[in-house]
Amino acid sequence: MGWNYGDILDTISLALPADAPALAHGDRLITWKDMTARSNNLARGLRARGAKAGDKVAFYMRNRPEYMETLAACFKGRLTHVNVNYRYKADEVFYIFDNSDAQTVVYGSEFRDIITEIRDRLTKVGTFVEVSDDGTVADFAINYEALAKDGDGSPLGIERSPDDQLFIYTGGTTGMPKGVMWSHHALREAQLAALRRLGPVPESLPELEAAIKEVGPTGRIIPACPLMHGTGLLTAMGTMMNGGLVVTLNAVSMDAEEIWQAVDRHKITSIAIVGDAFAKPMLKELNDNPGKYDLSSIETIISSGVMWSTEVKKGLLKYMPNAIMTDSFGSSEGIGFGSSLMTSEGEIQTAKFQIGETCKVFDENDKEVVPGSGKPGFIAIPGTIPVGYYKDEEKTAKTFRTIDGVRYSIPGDWCTVEEDGTLTLLGRGSVCINTAGEKVYPEEIEEVLKTHPAVEDALVIGVPDEKWGQAVTGVVKIAGGAEFSEEMLRAHVRDKLAGYKTPKRILVGEVPFRAPNGKADYKGVTNFAKEQLGIA
Repeated sequence: MGWNYGDILDTISLALPADAPALAHGDRLITWKDMTARSNNLARGLRARGAKAGDKVAFYMRNRPEYMETLAACFKGRLTHVNVNYRYKADEVFYIFDNSDAQTVVYGSEFRDIITEIRDRLTKVGTFVEVSDDGTVADFAINYEALAKDGDGSPLGIERSPDDQLFIYTGGTTGMPKGVMWSHHALREAQLAALRRLGPVPESLPELEAAIKEVGPTGRIIPACPLMHGTGLLTAMGTMMNGGLVVTLNAVSMDAEEIWQAVDRHKITSIAIVGDAFAKPMLKELNDNPGKYDLSSIETIISSGVMWSTEVKKGLLKYMPNAIMTDSFGSSEGIGFGSSLMTSEGEIQTAKFQIGETCKVFDENDKEVVPGSGKPGFIAIPGTIPVGYYKDEEKTAKTFRTIDGVRYSIPGDWCTVEEDGTLTLLGRGSVCINTAGEKVYPEEIEEVLKTHPAVEDALVIGVPDEKWGQAVTGVVKIAGGAEFSEEMLRAHVRDKLAGYKTPKRILVGEVPFRAPNGKADYKGVTNFAKEQLGIA
């Protein structure tokens, strides 16, 4: 019949003890019994206010229990999750609401002013729900807490479909944000595929119910990165769909001390991060406070979205020798492209991934790349992949292509394939630099720059150049107390990579390098570099 997340949640609620913890945030702890009742009430309340099966619900809030409760309500009510980047300005927020055809908007009170500013333009929205900490809400909105408590908490008793959808809006590096359409069944199967490689998994709702009754709730995760992005959302969902605990943090930006305090307090088994932007401050907190936190419960730290340096993984493993540092190569458009696992017993080179079992690598002419050839290509995954991009047939045709009769998701990540089948990730094609006819992949150079002790972080971009077409340009953040020498850093790169990959210029950055989710802000850094270099 296929998977549906609403049916999974109904099944889990029957299998778990009433006091099993579901959500935690600061001093708040919500049990599975309460979360089940509240999300049932929310689903019924949104449907009573006009939301129909397939309608879109925009989530405009930071990490908090209400995000996961509303997600559960959408699954149960056959409504479609739409993530909204809370860093966006008013017009950008309006674009997501409008492009997604959102019927309901659930927003945190801190964003009330932006909602008020654009509300008159939101003619498609029928219901505004405000999540408020002090109980006050806008006069045009419904109080979230009142809605969650209004009802008897009973199951909805409706028939659902494996074709019900969840959207993940992804900004990418070029163009307007696009809504990736996942069916429940495809997304669930994509998440289970990785687990099947580790052992048997429940293959039906009765099996899932029996497994949870036998083993009890499993997994306690901190999505340290935003739930509004795929890494945080999907890892938190994975734990929720196993009857586990999702712990969200109070800090509005990455706070290493709060992360480790929560690990100690809740006996967390897994943390989801996005590369060194999270891992470096976390390691520094441990180095500065050895023995302060009980980390014995940690089984894995999972990173996705950007490359995570070997040196930082090794540093973390000193404090968690039994843990696994997991680097997941995936995107909003596909799960399971590859993975890299590092333990205290083995070291793995940065950007090295074991290719997914069904993945292939194709060149620009859709010809499969021969392993060991050194030829770069695009990673592609078949099988349980998204339906496409919402209301964007042209982009859908480019990303979800049929090759030799097989439909693949090909988001545009360049890599090479070694003879042993491992992948070396080169970077997203949209930020690939073409310099004098040579393709240069920024992440390869960034990782080399970051190995220099004077560099805390680095991004590499291409700027217009009459001679080279695009000039490879580095922008670095200097580590505290270190001295900057452009020639020293250029020599460091030249010593490790081909000469044409050496940045023509390296600048000290005076702008934010990354968004709160850890992903590189190539657009902002490019604008900074062009301004510094006097390029129009």
